[in-house]
Amino acid sequence: MLVRKLRLERGWSQETLAEVSGISVRTIQRLERGGNASLESLCALAAVFEVDIANLSTETSMYEQREIPEHEREALEYVRDIKGFYSHLAMYLIFASAMVIASFFYSNGDPWYIWPILGWGVGVAAHGLMVFETFTLFGADWEKRQVEKRLRRLQN
Repeated sequence: MLVRKLRLERGWSQETLAEVSGISVRTIQRLERGGNASLESLCALAAVFEVDIANLSTETSMYEQREIPEHEREALEYVRDIKGFYSHLAMYLIFASAMVIASFFYSNGDPWYIWPILGWGVGVAAHGLMVFETFTLFGADWEKRQVEKRLRRLQN
């Protein structure tokens, strides 16, 4: 659902939307994360945003009705990629710390945790390089060349 986009266009917080629509903040949070909405919630949101209820019922119809510019879509994807990387990094740090602590208490000095930390660390580093486009093995230029190559094959 594009409830978040519609809400932000009006400069409203989730709490403001909850007050105006009569829907709980928790429901709004769930809907903004892509959860399903009840008919009652859809009706309330459609009235508040002054849109047709059918346009709120599926995300695809909202995209068709409100075309999102390409640069905005790319920015959203980039932000999601960064968020994914930071989530990955946080989980890595938490579990690496847990492995070191567990090893300290339970494994008589055997540094078994080095290998999983090292392996996972390589994965986190590769993820970061790809997200921040420091090193792109399969970047936009590569994709473009592959598409052109495939189209030439199909034409022959």
